[in-house]
Amino acid sequence: AQKKTSLRVRENPKTGVYVDGLTTAPAGTLDDVLHILRDGNRIRTVGATAMNQHSSRSHAILTIYFVQVDTVSAGKSKKATKRSSKINLIDLAGSERQSKTNAEGSRLKEGANINKSLSELGNVIHALAERGEKDKGGTFIPYRNSTLTWILKDSLGGNARTTMLAALSPSSRNYEETLSTLRYANRAKSIVNKATINEDEDQKIVKVCHLQC
Repeated sequence: AQKKTSLRVRENPKTGVYVDGLTTAPAGTLDDVLHILRDGNRIRTVGATAMNQHSSRSHAILTIYFVQVDTVSAGKSKKATKRSSKINLIDLAGSERQSKTNAEGSRLKEGANINKSLSELGNVIHALAERGEKDKGGTFIPYRNSTLTWILKDSLGGNARTTMLAALSPSSRNYEETLSTLRYANRAKSIVNKATINEDEDQKIVKVCHLQC
């Protein structure tokens, strides 16, 4: 089995949060992206519980960076302007009740870690929703309370648009989990972000001058 190592999450004042030492791969087409996604899924930790034979034992994040380069004329010369963005695609492992999963040992520990990170994510969503509802710019957001929320800082409360898809069970046996998930997703709808184009200010001035000339 491939040995797994812990990577540290850091924050750059200009580019935001990143995972130090994480492998990046170029992708020029959709097929390239899907190939990378399949590679990631192959090494994702899964295990059997009483509720799911292929239960995800971790969250998964696929980050896609986009760079758009435009060339504009500035007098007799031409200059390139860049716009950048990134998409975080997150598959959250579901919360677990030990009474239903019958998890023991390492599976029980994994479930506890999953529940803890989901709880911290819920706290961040609650704080962001409160900030949006009350227009409190100085509201403290506990991003650093978990690795998951710190990595997703830009996606949740930064220069971003956030979409949450809730996976629900039709079984009445999972009524409590379904209700909890719906409350979770409904709270996320109250988050208010104002997304702007990521464009270098100097290049933006050149582009505006070109349009006005």
